[in-house]
Amino acid sequence: MILLIDAGNTRVKWALAAPGAQLGAWTASGAATHADMPQLELAWCEAASLHGIRRIVIANVAGNALRVQLEYVLQRCLPDVTPDWFASVPALAGVTNGYSNPAQLGCDRFAAAIAGHALAPDAPVIVVNCGTATTIDAVTADGVFLGGMILPGLGLMASSLARNTAQLPQIAQDGKLPDGFADNTDDAILSGILAAQSGAIEHACAAHHGAACIISGGAAPYIAPMLKVPYRIVENIVLIGLHAAAN
Repeated sequence: MILLIDAGNTRVKWALAAPGAQLGAWTASGAATHADMPQLELAWCEAASLHGIRRIVIANVAGNALRVQLEYVLQRCLPDVTPDWFASVPALAGVTNGYSNPAQLGCDRFAAAIAGHALAPDAPVIVVNCGTATTIDAVTADGVFLGGMILPGLGLMASSLARNTAQLPQIAQDGKLPDGFADNTDDAILSGILAAQSGAIEHACAAHHGAACIISGGAAPYIAPMLKVPYRIVENIVLIGLHAAAN
């Protein structure tokens, strides 16, 4: 079994993949916030006991402090398995990294690009991951990662308005939008941040002619219905990319 770990800025997501399993076909999976590391330790120790884990692949964008925590937990659960720390390289798993400095590309974005190319082979693709930040990236039909955009996620947009504008409230990003223009402040904020996110995605799709749009992340169910382009929602796209790379 391979333990795949996506250590993001807010949560740590993981999945267990059997040898030869299809992409995204997990034997087990889960997620926890950074503060819930004991929960992850219990889950991983149980997975190691039940299934046996021979390899660990980790994408970490949350910094060195979280890396140290993950190393400590994994050493307790799987002392004989040395983790592979996934990093952006010039080429891997059929994807060529077109960044001017390939190592500068966030490893989560590189993994998502690999997943997008694996899920939509022989087609141009826009890969969107809607987490703490929203990333929107373009991959050509022959697997060249062209680059993309990074913008604040829904939660960051909403909290920024609430924090920096005295008269505006903090709003829930999962509220229901009214038809037409908003007639109250909460709906106006929600409408604005959803339009900003969906508009950026549509702009990328228009620039990358004929591209399939794959959207993932915790905010994807709120943003996707706003899109005026065809799309496919895929859960845990970074884990799928790690799986494709590990294969």
